[in-house]
Amino acid sequence: MRRTPRETAESAVRVTRRGLILGGLQLGFAATLALRMRHLQVDQADEFRLLAEENRINIRLIPPARGRIFDREGRVIAENEQTYRITIVREDAGDVDAVIARLSQLVELEEDALNRALAEMKRTAPFFPVTVADRVDWEDISRVAVNAPALPGVTPEVGLSRVYPQGDLFAHVAGYVQRVQDRNLALYEDPPAVLRVPGFQHGQVGVEARMENLLRGEAGTKRVEVNAAGRVMRELDRREGEAGADIQLTVDSALQDYIHARLGAESASVVVMDLEKGDLLAIGSSPSYDPNKFVHGISSKDFKVLLDDDHRPLASKTVQDAYPPGSTFKMVTALAALDAGLVAPDETVWCPGHMEIGSRRFHCWKRVGHGHMNLEQSLRESCDVYYYDLALKVGIERIAEMGRRLGLGVAHDVPMSAVTSGLMPDKAWKLRERGSEWVIGDSVNASIGQGFVLSSPLQLAVMCARIATGRDISPRLIKSVDGVETPSRAGQSLGLNEAHLRQVRNAMYAVSNSRRGTAFASRIVADGLRMSGKTGTAQVSSNVVDNNSVPWEQRDHALFVNFAPHDTPRIAVSVVVEHGGGGSAAAAPIARDVTLQALYGEDPPLEAYPSSDRSRIKAQQDRLARERRIRDAEGQSRA
Repeated sequence: MRRTPRETAESAVRVTRRGLILGGLQLGFAATLALRMRHLQVDQADEFRLLAEENRINIRLIPPARGRIFDREGRVIAENEQTYRITIVREDAGDVDAVIARLSQLVELEEDALNRALAEMKRTAPFFPVTVADRVDWEDISRVAVNAPALPGVTPEVGLSRVYPQGDLFAHVAGYVQRVQDRNLALYEDPPAVLRVPGFQHGQVGVEARMENLLRGEAGTKRVEVNAAGRVMRELDRREGEAGADIQLTVDSALQDYIHARLGAESASVVVMDLEKGDLLAIGSSPSYDPNKFVHGISSKDFKVLLDDDHRPLASKTVQDAYPPGSTFKMVTALAALDAGLVAPDETVWCPGHMEIGSRRFHCWKRVGHGHMNLEQSLRESCDVYYYDLALKVGIERIAEMGRRLGLGVAHDVPMSAVTSGLMPDKAWKLRERGSEWVIGDSVNASIGQGFVLSSPLQLAVMCARIATGRDISPRLIKSVDGVETPSRAGQSLGLNEAHLRQVRNAMYAVSNSRRGTAFASRIVADGLRMSGKTGTAQVSSNVVDNNSVPWEQRDHALFVNFAPHDTPRIAVSVVVEHGGGGSAAAAPIARDVTLQALYGEDPPLEAYPSSDRSRIKAQQDRLARERRIRDAEGQSRA
């Protein structure tokens, strides 16, 4: 059917209208696209250029070198060593199990380390390197390099790791580092970014942990070019970080070494304190452990051995453990009575071997009694009844106040782990903690360092130092930081009557130098170096009568404190031998030997010892010298 001219004209009009509409829409779209492109390419050019650059360039942290730790003479306690390690990138390896199987034929892979590495691979990005073997030798590195084509994703690397060249000597003082743990991150409100770097080491215990912020240093940065998957293509530039601060301790390695050798297999602790600035010249716990085993993750087998040892090698006994101070506490009771004006030095108390208080009988260690005892005699022969009598006169509040003035019941500020405050009890403490009233028997027990009273070896050394000097001297463990010496802790006057202090010091002199003194057998005979001290025996079980008839763990603790020389005190010493029996037999000989070693700075001449002891001391010195030579050789080998 043919269309009429009118229909044809109308159709043409409609087509033209549609064409104009479509053309307008296309033109509008093109104009909008052009405007948008102009906005992106011109108006927002700087912003998108920055975004593109940030996607192409990443900034990564460079772990800083950890600060070193030295002793007072500059001997290294903790340092960093260059080590070789082998890493694997899961993304490049492909079949990780197959690659590790081939790698294990070239390098011995420890099972524990390998399991940790596999677990870490699951937690981290596939392009991030994970260490599968650490502290490998050059031969291992060479074999891996030669077989590189067969080991995709495996790379030999060089890095720094912590090492303790003196082994177990400073384990309880310096502590050790390990890879960052969750508990380490929990210490910070906003953890430093460098702690997130896999394999970064953080102090776990001791000085390493307490001084972490100084030892860690500041991380550096490097700019690297990465591809779309995040793989590093090349390094563009770097800014090296700032190494951690070097820390010098007050301890003397030679004296510390002697103490560990002298203690041998004993479960014991020794603290040696300088009386000029409060420096801790030695602070040793025995037995100890090798901190190097912890740096890269100690094996379950080795850790179980440490945990199962009844001598507790992991415990820092000098600051962490608190013991009944026994008769070493009697100076506190004596000074409390003198300071209160409730006793005269020549006033005597009759000791029949016990004291009846109410319905209880409190015994003296000497069951037949000491007879009439004055202040000096009571300390010299360690009469318990004399101090029972003082407790009734003085009361626990004055005794506790004097104990705190002398440094007991106080957590001293030293950068070691789990520093205890011990316990200097009073009436308020018992009511608060035990929910009961203080009774006379509590005061009687406290007067001789038993009952609720607890003190650490460090606190006992501080107590002795304050008695020797009359100052509130405090322990100092950090000598300097990056060469800048820390303030002295010599302290100010305690405000105690000097005559009272002199009477107690003279009584302590009699303990070591009078024939009737409990430590006479362990005296120093060298002129000008004689020591003043006090023995102590702390009961572990009230049922023990003869320490030799019961198992080791039920025997009494042996204690001794002293300062020397008597006329011009230079050092204070405390010794605790766990389950050692009597203080005069077990602790005093160790304290005497350590005191002489500290005063001479080397093996003392035999003339410093009583003539009856010299042959035994000579044999002991020869044996300890041989052991030290072996330790030195092991240390050089380790270094």
